[in-house]
Amino acid sequence: MSHTPVDPEKLTADLIKCASVTPTEGGSLVLLDSLLTDAGFTCTRVDRGEVSNLFARWGQGANGRTFGFNGHTDVVPLGDEAAWTVDPFGAEVKDGFMYGRGATDMKSGVAAFAAAAIDFVNTTPPDGSVVLAITGDEEGVAVDGTVALLDWMDANNERIDHCLVGEPTSPNTMGEMMKIGRRGSMTGYFTATGVQGHSAYPHRAKNPLPAMAQLMAMLAAHQLDDGTEHFDPSTLAVTTIDTGNPANNVIPAQCRATVNIRFNDTWTSEALINWLTCEMQSVADLFDIEFDMKTQVSGESFFTPPGELSALIGKAVKAETGVEPEMSTTGGTSDARFVKNHCPVVEFGLVGKTMHQVDERVEVAQIYQLKAIYSRILADYFA
Repeated sequence: MSHTPVDPEKLTADLIKCASVTPTEGGSLVLLDSLLTDAGFTCTRVDRGEVSNLFARWGQGANGRTFGFNGHTDVVPLGDEAAWTVDPFGAEVKDGFMYGRGATDMKSGVAAFAAAAIDFVNTTPPDGSVVLAITGDEEGVAVDGTVALLDWMDANNERIDHCLVGEPTSPNTMGEMMKIGRRGSMTGYFTATGVQGHSAYPHRAKNPLPAMAQLMAMLAAHQLDDGTEHFDPSTLAVTTIDTGNPANNVIPAQCRATVNIRFNDTWTSEALINWLTCEMQSVADLFDIEFDMKTQVSGESFFTPPGELSALIGKAVKAETGVEPEMSTTGGTSDARFVKNHCPVVEFGLVGKTMHQVDERVEVAQIYQLKAIYSRILADYFA
């Protein structure tokens, strides 16, 4: 029986029409489950908490190597819906671009690797296995998304030898960049507590605001490092300072501030927490103000040294686009930060210029191009 190739443009459109704003599944994983099952994959829903996840495997795992794709079907909120010029979940095509929330980030990527994987195993079945690990929560807190899939894999003796995360990675031109690493991310939440009082009698109060301002100024002025061979310098940004005080004649009892740190492989989150604690305590002692800090670590930095996987991806990208992709560690975080504990991982996808924007869109030709790249990667991996 002949196999009919999967059209990645149609699959992208079908996925966009699923309104899957985090953590709502919206029908996207149900659609993929049905498609992959019909194509011979064994599919398992790995839902945890409010999050829907899908694990799909073709092959038994023991017959050679396993190549994996990871991606997400959830999307960020629409923002100002009135500002959209098209239906955000309509997948309308205009002037060679498909519009809709998730068109770039990253329903086109999921469609491309699902289409490539289905066609590959049905036309040239490999001596090995192909896995698709797809989550419904990458854009949110992400504790029950890819992490849940990896926990389930460990508990069920499932493995991936090499993984490609299909996030959009190129800033402007298709094929110009892959991600071989990402900086880590953590947030520090500070609370300074003093004594409330009348602004005319500051000696009777204990104002936490100057202490907090001093601490934030110290942290913001400090250069964490100069960068490393593969990473830009780590950064710290003060993102809010709040008192919630509506009165101009009241010294508040409490003040809160938040910082976000993006850190390279010079640091671990533990080392940064220790540094923040020391800085906070020095200001607390100077001002005789009580400080408290809570931290949230989104992920450690990761780095996959240039090698078999990046060479495989680079060769396929150049063959299909004529472009030699840069091996980069720039940008925010992705679920590769979790996959790196399981196997070597590299990210490659299409141009991410409009992701999260109003009128998010993808060039239709790039969807087909991306499927061709993923197809070539699979063929070369199992050659």
